[in-house]
Amino acid sequence: MTTTEPFPAVAAPHPARPIRTFHPRRGRMSGRQTAALEQLWPAYGLRVADAAPFDPVGLFGRRAPLVLEIGSGMGDTTVEMAAVDPDRDYLAVEVHTPGIANLLDLVHRRGLGNVRIAEGDALDLVGLLPPDSLDAVHVFFPDPWPKLRHHKRRLIQPAHVALLRSRLAVGGTLHCATDWAEYAESMRVTLDGDPGLVNPHGGYAPRPAHRPVTRFERRALAAGRPIADLLYRKV
Repeated sequence: MTTTEPFPAVAAPHPARPIRTFHPRRGRMSGRQTAALEQLWPAYGLRVADAAPFDPVGLFGRRAPLVLEIGSGMGDTTVEMAAVDPDRDYLAVEVHTPGIANLLDLVHRRGLGNVRIAEGDALDLVGLLPPDSLDAVHVFFPDPWPKLRHHKRRLIQPAHVALLRSRLAVGGTLHCATDWAEYAESMRVTLDGDPGLVNPHGGYAPRPAHRPVTRFERRALAAGRPIADLLYRKV
């Protein structure tokens, strides 16, 4: 594995879904992150392109409820939630190499055995999961793609939500959060329109105590952008 290109180039889009919901970024990495990627990837990482067939028991070494974290960023939220929730396994999916490396380092430093990191398109990974196999899906601060012509790239749209919901077990939760007001309303309308999801709060949810406050969230609040949480349950 090299320090400059630890993963092969992102594969060409699947013909059935040519529009990606993310923009791949490499970015610069610190020496600590580079070392973490080189040394810890074999123990904690997998590439989405190599994940078929997906075997969570083989991946985590046990059978436990599985949480899918889409877009884990630098990994702070994933690590904090997994650390206080040892009875569930957390699978974080990310495309940003420095974020993957940082999460690997955090997981190792905290000694967490219930976290694994996947590199690649989360929707491709979801397509490999068996129906009803997830206890929760977390979508925290996805790219809002604010320009109208880019709205088609948004993660939370009807077809994607239907796919995510199909992988949730009955009673499982889909938890979204955003600091972009227009996207929050679009999310709410989309999630309300899915026939297999219910909103126990009837609108935006009170901020859940179990979702850690990240640096990104603090910056958003300082800039005057309120945070919207949306919690839905599969029925």
